[in-house]
Amino acid sequence: MMPLTMSKVGESNIIKKIGGKEETKKFLESLGFVIGSTVTIVSDIGGNLIVNVKESRVAVSKEMALKIMV
Repeated sequence: MMPLTMSKVGESNIIKKIGGKEETKKFLESLGFVIGSTVTIVSDIGGNLIVNVKESRVAVSKEMALKIMV
């Protein structure tokens, strides 16, 4: 298991765990980041990521991406 920030652009990963406070987990879940779903990094701009999740593009800060384990 590793944080989403360690993945390469274009690589598909399965979400295994979401860390952080309960409110952070709920926020990420509302964006489509749920355990078992596939996430693909579209671009990496200084650690901030643009990802495809549930057929949507979502921008995620580096801090949030560190809480998503794949």
